[in-house]
Amino acid sequence: MATLLEARNVTKVFGGGLISKNTTVAVRDFSLTLPESPASVTAVVGESGSGKTTLARLLLGLVAPTRGELLYRGQDLQKMSGGARREFRREVQAIFQDPYEVYNPFYRVDHVLTTPVAKFHLASSREEAHKVVKGALEAVGLRPEETLGRYPHQLSGGQRQRVMVARALLLRPRIILADEPVSMVDASLRATILGSLRQLTEQLGISVIYITHDLTTAYQISENIVVLYRGLVVEAGDVELVVQDPKHPYTRLLISSIPIASAERTWGAERPPALAGISDRLQAGCPFASRCPSGAPPCLESVPPLYRVDAHRAVACSLYQQAPLIPREEMADVFVAPTGVRR
Repeated sequence: MATLLEARNVTKVFGGGLISKNTTVAVRDFSLTLPESPASVTAVVGESGSGKTTLARLLLGLVAPTRGELLYRGQDLQKMSGGARREFRREVQAIFQDPYEVYNPFYRVDHVLTTPVAKFHLASSREEAHKVVKGALEAVGLRPEETLGRYPHQLSGGQRQRVMVARALLLRPRIILADEPVSMVDASLRATILGSLRQLTEQLGISVIYITHDLTTAYQISENIVVLYRGLVVEAGDVELVVQDPKHPYTRLLISSIPIASAERTWGAERPPALAGISDRLQAGCPFASRCPSGAPPCLESVPPLYRVDAHRAVACSLYQQAPLIPREEMADVFVAPTGVRR
């Protein structure tokens, strides 16, 4: 199976310079493989500080890993030639969290659309360029006559974010990396933007890596999910299995924290940690041990490996040490094959 984007045991460490010797491991031994086809939506979830944004910057080639490799079509991102890097920049597009800061307020919104058309020679004439831009806007549910010619402040946050989706679509990418694309958008518009992303996968064959703290939206649009805690993958696999029947104590905590629309406050209460008083900055084992209600002294000794607890799920927790091990670089083996239709 041909591979499109691949991360192999990627670790990113910040700090450790001349002024301060303290280091922070933002991402630890992360592996992910996206095949050429079929296209899929893979969600990466976790709370603030779990390493999601650092992971996004790594996958986009904006920062270099401390250890490990990032490959696109088999080529190391750090060793790409000019032509290969240009192709990577066109085929791997990003949609960032804040739709307000990506625009220059002195330019009309047309600027963010016409610039990539010109830079990547996507049209041979002004008329063709206008047609390409118009088609991209219509593909994300915007009316060109109500969007083009306006300044950013004249559009709503949802419209601005959809313009950025249209910009990514213009370049005919193979992958879109969406980092919290709806976190600053009104709830009424989230479904529209997420629906646009899902349509890109189903109709145009564009794979999406959806990075979010919101398990609800991750469940809505993805086939597979990766749960991060302090840069470490703690659970991964079929989104149906992970969300409906979470195995890792941290994933259970995330699920239980989702508010339930009921007059009775029935969502689960967090149990006290079994290893109360242990500093998570001093122990070298499982990063969740100091918060885990099922923690035990062995959890402080080493980072747990991934165990295959189902055909399509892996969990990094000593509670499942009787299950077969799965190397982190083979984590994608537990993902379900996309069907093109969201279940």
